[in-house]
Amino acid sequence: MLVTFGRPNMRQLITTPGQVGEILRGRRKSRRLPQKALAAKLGISQERLSRLETDATGIRLDRLIAVANLLGLELVLEDKADAPAPESEW
Repeated sequence: MLVTFGRPNMRQLITTPGQVGEILRGRRKSRRLPQKALAAKLGISQERLSRLETDATGIRLDRLIAVANLLGLELVLEDKADAPAPESEW
């Protein structure tokens, strides 16, 4: 998964769930948006947002998309350059 920051050339490749919280926290801070304000926009507690920024392992996709949108981010899935064609579906 790639996270695209506002501009097309600003991309962050995500290879582990732990990176998601770091990226969200960094983006929130760069926008000078307090946790409390972002949490209110999401309809969650500040404590929940803090936990999400520390460990986003269990975040639901709909919530990840909502947070990304509020932070001016978009999620992009694309083929790996070196990925072989799949032989089966799972």
